[in-house]
Amino acid sequence: DVVTSKPSKSFILNFDYNQSAFINYILEFQAGKVMGGDSVKDLLGRQFSTDFTSYAFRIQIQAGELIDYSDSHLANALKNLYVGGGIGIIYSNVKEINRYSLQLPGFYTPGENKASQLFFPARIGYELKVYNKYQRPDFKVDIGYQYNLVFGDNLDGFKAGAHNDAYGQFTIGVKFSIGGVTSYRKQIPY
Repeated sequence: DVVTSKPSKSFILNFDYNQSAFINYILEFQAGKVMGGDSVKDLLGRQFSTDFTSYAFRIQIQAGELIDYSDSHLANALKNLYVGGGIGIIYSNVKEINRYSLQLPGFYTPGENKASQLFFPARIGYELKVYNKYQRPDFKVDIGYQYNLVFGDNLDGFKAGAHNDAYGQFTIGVKFSIGGVTSYRKQIPY
């Protein structure tokens, strides 16, 4: 509900269950801050800072599940590209907010300082697998973008506009493999 976005940081911890080498079920926990607005530059003069925690379940499918990557260097490079989505709940706690506009005297935007709302996390990314001498991926470097569509309008503390709240995240992470080795219908590394 503000025009100006501000970058902030969050911490993500997830547990992935690999149904196959390229289909993942993910339980995710996040904690961080969402910020936005500017009391001088924004048209309505709104600004906020919100701490949040979220819990989500996502399903992720990588291109390697859908394509034959055995005879093509390009397809082999693209096999770790993924898309995914799921459902989650986000808890927000507004720490700083300017509900009265400095640009338009008397203009007030209502809202709640604390909220819990469902959200849809849509994600796209690339997972670089690093293999050990047994051709098993010991760890993975994950680079992605996640767009979180909140099913409510209180994440930022403002109840305004015709649309629900949403926010995006660029992520870089490292995943470590634990558990047993299973077979797969295709050779994984090429």
